[in-house]
Amino acid sequence: MFYPATTALLRAVLSEVCKSVSRREIGARTHVASKILEAATKGEVSLDELRQVGRDALSRAPTMWR
Repeated sequence: MFYPATTALLRAVLSEVCKSVSRREIGARTHVASKILEAATKGEVSLDELRQVGRDALSRAPTMWR
């Protein structure tokens, strides 16, 4: 369980990283969210670290167009 501020940060990072991803691409969004959450669970809670984790995850995310 995270503090409310951390939860808000995770949501903000997910929204920012996935802003160009269609809401229909649930697999890609789920992949990114899980990687961001995994990093936060390991103690990575800085904005820059989470953004990078999210971007890396998005570049490897499954999409319906690949």
